[in-house]
Amino acid sequence: MRFGNSNQVLEPNQIDFFHQHGYVMLENAIPTRYLGQLNHDLDEWVRQSADYVGAYGEQLDGRPRFSLELEHSREKPALRRVASPVELSNCYLEFMRDNPGLDAVAQLIGPNVKFNNSKINLKHPGSKTAVKFHQDFSFEPHTNDSLVAVLYFLNEVTPENGPLQVVPGSHKGNLYDLWQDGVFTGAVNDEIEEKAAAESIPCTGAAASACLMHTRLLHGSAPNLSSAPRNLCILTYTAEDAYPLQPNHIPSRYEGELVRGRRTNQVRCSDYDMVLPAHPTGASFFEQQAEMT
Repeated sequence: MRFGNSNQVLEPNQIDFFHQHGYVMLENAIPTRYLGQLNHDLDEWVRQSADYVGAYGEQLDGRPRFSLELEHSREKPALRRVASPVELSNCYLEFMRDNPGLDAVAQLIGPNVKFNNSKINLKHPGSKTAVKFHQDFSFEPHTNDSLVAVLYFLNEVTPENGPLQVVPGSHKGNLYDLWQDGVFTGAVNDEIEEKAAAESIPCTGAAASACLMHTRLLHGSAPNLSSAPRNLCILTYTAEDAYPLQPNHIPSRYEGELVRGRRTNQVRCSDYDMVLPAHPTGASFFEQQAEMT
């Protein structure tokens, strides 16, 4: 089944930019009819989190669905991750199936596109969480690397509130080992981290904008030093002929759903080498990256 029609939302120069640099920005990626409801549902989850002192809820594999900041309290709720919101909200599910970001993905890796996973990453004002540099593909190996994460800005993203930091062109380079001293940390080593931080650039923009990011692009983000939140809805899509090599680290009953084009029942394999990731046991990869501290 296919939802919606694929529109040409990217100009040829934007498509070229993505293939050269590994990311591209898209304005008006969240239609007005969705933005308010997406934020409404998220606000409700934040309010509910005040009743908990640790990770809670349940994903399909039994792990917690909601992850909390260390400084979380009833007075100042600090929800930092909602895993697979498409299973909790009809609005998020409908948005996943038909939105301008998905149209852009179909231009980049399509025309046949499947849904892979979804999450919301939050940084409340003063959040201390920093995301260390990593590549998404090292968390979600597939038979080929035609995977794109679309990071939708649920509010304005500024240089001060912990924006995504990307290393342009790094998707054409190495797949880095995210194991350190026998522990899967979900982050590159200190030497690569320092180099990546020096070469990275921030991805900022107005609410409803989005950043489309290649699965091999090296990226991270800093703490939120502002008085404004930084909330992202992240939807990852794959080419129809890409098949997972490990269980999804954010499982969903909608994984593999065809959202653009048609099924070919073909599998395409890329030539690459990588060390397989460890499947997370906690609510999210934040716990895995904490192994480095």
